[in-house]
Amino acid sequence: MAFTLPDLPYDYNALDAAIDAQTMEIHHTKHHQTYVTKLNDAIKDSPNADKSLDELIANAGSISPAVRNNGGGHWNHSFFWEIMTGDSMGAPSGALADDIKATFGSFEDMKAQFNNAGATQFGSGWAWLTVSAEGKLEISSTPNQDNPLMDVANVKGTPILGLDVWEHAYYLRYQNRRPDYMQAWWDVVNWNKVEALYNAAK
Repeated sequence: MAFTLPDLPYDYNALDAAIDAQTMEIHHTKHHQTYVTKLNDAIKDSPNADKSLDELIANAGSISPAVRNNGGGHWNHSFFWEIMTGDSMGAPSGALADDIKATFGSFEDMKAQFNNAGATQFGSGWAWLTVSAEGKLEISSTPNQDNPLMDVANVKGTPILGLDVWEHAYYLRYQNRRPDYMQAWWDVVNWNKVEALYNAAK
């Protein structure tokens, strides 16, 4: 199957509280599109041509680096766009908020641990909040375009929140100040979507 670039659920300037419109447009139309194009090229006329993206991701350890990297890039970015919004929501509520408090001590403590995972990810990668197979919330990071759904992940689970800490995600506004980008990003998290993912994973 041929993969395609998904539309964003908002305008490029919608997340300006944290991410400028130029970065969003380049990130979506150039970087994400490149992952899609290279993924399609990598699976063309191969046994992977008819597999879903989830199937490819789950078996990352046994597929080519081109499929792993570009498939991961496509999955991660498609996920990333969906968990952000221009309508600031502040904080989670309901069962997710209760679970965060029980697991990490407080919402602020969870944010600090998540930010640390992103800040200490050497080079390019992602920070994640996941629900484990046992139903527990966990924070982790992955290099490059890997994610916790992959069989190669050190911490496996179902992502409910993920932050791109590649420099292309923030450099125009924040330059080398990754922690500033991560702190601002909380203002554009779509907690309704995150809570729906949490409920589905539980």
